[in-house]
Amino acid sequence: MKTSRFTEAQIMGVLRQAEGGLPVADICRDHGISIATFYKWRSKYGGMDASMISQMKSLEDENRRLKRMYADLSMQADLLKEALGKK
Repeated sequence: MKTSRFTEAQIMGVLRQAEGGLPVADICRDHGISIATFYKWRSKYGGMDASMISQMKSLEDENRRLKRMYADLSMQADLLKEALGKK
């Protein structure tokens, strides 16, 4: 997965500038991001504070870990079924 070159604090700063009344086009030009990226950030992080973002990131990491664990266990179960079925 591609990582962002912006931290959560930087993203929050960009979103706060827009809430402050600065034009979105100017903000995007200053920070070197596209307007689509800005609106994607706003839909994902809008209305959150720093603690909520860090909590969301930790939940995403845990979800990723659990999905990987489930995939490994289901693969092992399939291998065991094949091995027992061939006897």
